[in-house]
Formats: sequence, structure tokens, C-alpha cells
Amino acid sequence: MSVKKNVPLIKNQNFLIVAIALGVILNPLNTTMITVALPEIKNEFLLSSKDIAWLIASYFIVSAVFLPLIGKFSDYYGRKKIFLFGLLLVGISSFTAPLSPNMPFLLGMRTIQAIGTSALYPAGIGIVRSYIKRNQNRVIGTLSVFATTSAAFGPTISGLLIQQGGWHVIFYVNFPIIIISAILAALSIPNDEKSTNKIFKWDGIGIILFGLLISFWMYFFQTLESGINLWALIGSSALTFLFYFFEKKKEEPFINVIFLKKNLNISSVYIQYIFSTVIFFSLLLSMPIYLQSVLMLSSKQTGIIMLSISIFAMIITPLATRWIEKSGYRIPLLTGVLIGVVGVALLLTVNYNSPLYWIFIVLSTIGLSNGILNIGLQTLLYSFVSVSESGTASGLFMTSRFIGNILASSIFGVMFATGVNDTNQNWITIILIVVSIILLPGILFVTKNKPATNTP
Repeated sequence: MSVKKNVPLIKNQNFLIVAIALGVILNPLNTTMITVALPEIKNEFLLSSKDIAWLIASYFIVSAVFLPLIGKFSDYYGRKKIFLFGLLLVGISSFTAPLSPNMPFLLGMRTIQAIGTSALYPAGIGIVRSYIKRNQNRVIGTLSVFATTSAAFGPTISGLLIQQGGWHVIFYVNFPIIIISAILAALSIPNDEKSTNKIFKWDGIGIILFGLLISFWMYFFQTLESGINLWALIGSSALTFLFYFFEKKKEEPFINVIFLKKNLNISSVYIQYIFSTVIFFSLLLSMPIYLQSVLMLSSKQTGIIMLSISIFAMIITPLATRWIEKSGYRIPLLTGVLIGVVGVALLLTVNYNSPLYWIFIVLSTIGLSNGILNIGLQTLLYSFVSVSESGTASGLFMTSRFIGNILASSIFGVMFATGVNDTNQNWITIILIVVSIILLPGILFVTKNKPATNTP
């Protein structure tokens, strides 16, 4: 797929940016809005804790598989078409999900929603890198603000709305976003020119193997509460090795494992993003339930407290973008990691007696860290990747995020299996401290010899 490079073809650059920004928030927003709704969904459908875990995990698994796949689709067949098709799928699922008569139907609608939202980010980033030439990093930074803050705003939005209309209303939030994004995209994004010298080659077996290995690892992590399931571990490891050896022999693999093996900088960025996401999403999952179950806050109060993460991530992201442009990647990213270590360590001071302002401060610190790491790692990735590979690279970047989400949901499920209390919350915190420390050597490696971007 080739794209028109003539920038004047863009009717309104600001409309284009807003259209994509509104589209890319749908995936993270719908990932986290459901967290506050889980107790109500659990009661309505008479679900167990494991059922709830799979309701969360299924969205992650589908997104992890479809993000790189649809990223490739957008590179081959046209990013505008894929972007609009994704909005259509989200609209269909958002209309039908609230009508769910049972859990399987709700799972099906969430699956369609995950596929639709998975199309928006890789296609959107590809459009930006093709048509926005001036201050491109700042535009990507703006999109990162939208994606980061929408994920963190999810619990706040759902917490405020659920009290008014129940869990069903969280899906209706999508409609104004979809409509405005679709209109602006249709009017402002230039049409793609389909290339005649490239044919998309399906790697069906690779796709199936990747989906299976993600699912098997999810199952293994979910069963850790009762000890190590040896057969699940063997099966997950075997599928991982099978996937690697199968993909390395493919001419056009679903995931180019040889490319990732040879390009350690790119692979390292993905790994760092997985670790960063584990920290961020573990808190988005555990804190709303902890605040409601231990501190006995209402869903509305919980949503307001969770604003701390989103507000400070939103504030720091544009500042971090300019900082990176002036001084390079290393110092900002290392600062983000160190702030994260401090913030996570401070979680050990939070308990059922903690004043709400202190919880707000601690979560705000973690929000600052996440904002710096999210935009820093994202722009660092694109410094290693060509424009023609933007869709695939951004798809894998978001797949890394969902692998982190899967690990976070596993930590959440295992640690809270025996109840939501201060002790189990502290165990989650200890795990996150270890993860945040592991980020340090990785950041040092991947930012080696990376100068300032000096974007005009």
C-alpha cells in the first residue's frame, strides 16, 4: 500500500488529528471503563471471579492478536478504509452489547469491539506519519495524551455514569466519539492509493498459534493461585517455541521474529512497554476494587480518585515530548522510571486508614511516570522504524501493551483470589516494585547513543 505524499491534499490538518485522536481513545477507554462495572456485571449474570477474569482477558487476547494483523492490513490496503471500518465495528458492538441477555453474548460483542478498536491505532499512526510532516513527534505525543488519559479516565467516566444508568451505559459513551471521528475522518483524511505490486499473504497458522499461546499463558497465570500447573506451563512453553520456529521459516510471517531478533533496539522498546503497562494497568484494575471494597468508597468517589492518574499523565506528556526533542531520550525515560519506582514504593503506605488526599498524591506520582514512559517509548520506537512500516510497528507496540494488560490481569486475579484487603494489595505492590526496577537496565540499553530529535 502506498500513500499520497502530497501534504496539501490534507483539507484540514487539525481535523485529521482530531479524527484520529478520537478514534485511538476507543480501545484504551473501553479497556478500563469496564473495571468499575465488574461488580454489577458479576451480580447480574451470576458470574464467578474466574468468569470476570476471562471477561477482561478475552478483550486483551483479541486485541493482542488483531493489532499487528490489522496494522499489516492498513499498510497494504489503505489506512483510511481500515480506520473507518474499525469505527463501524465499534458502533455495532456498542449498540448490541447493552442488550446482552447472557455472558456469552456479551463476550461476543466485546470481541467485535476489540477487533474494531484494534484497527484504529495502527491505521491512525500510519496516517499521521504519512501526512503530518511538521512537528510529527508532537502530534504523536498528542495522540499519546489521548490514549493515556482515556485509559486512566475510563474508571472515572464509568464510575460517574454507572450510578445513573447501570453498567449498560458505559457502551453508549462511544457513540458521540464514533460519529464525530467518522465525519472528520471522511472529510479530512486523503484517500489511499492501493498498490498493485503487493499482495497480502495470510499467515493463518501463525495467527492461530499466536492466539493459542497467548490464551495458554493466560490460563497458566490464572491458575497460579492454586500452585504451578505443570501441564499448562509445558503447553504454553511448547506453543511459544512452536510459534517461533514456524514464524522464522515463513517468507511473510504474522510476526517477523527474525526481524525482532536482529533488531534488538525495537524488541527492547516492546519489552519495556510491556513492563510499563504491567505497572499502569495493575493499578487501573486493582485500585477501583480496593477503594470500593476496603475504603468503602462509592463508584463515583472511586472514579474521582482515579482521576489522579489521568490528569498528571495528561499534563506531563506534552512537556515530556518537548523535553525529549531537546535533550534526547535517555534522561527523560530514566526520570520516568525513577519517578515510577518512588510512586509504586509509596503504595506500601496506602491502607484502609489512609486519607484520600494521600492516595491521590501517590497515584498522581505514578501517573507522571506513565505519561513520560508512554510517549518516550512510543517516539523512540518510531525513530527506529520507517514510515512504510508504521502500521505494523504501531500494531506490535499496542500488542505489547495488551501482553502487559494480560500479565496485569493475571497478577490481579491471583493476588485478590483470597480477598481484597491491605495484605493482598501490598503483595501486588511488591511485584510492581520489582517490575519497575527491572525497567532501569532496559532503558539504559535502548537509549544508548540516541540523540535529541530536534524537531522543528
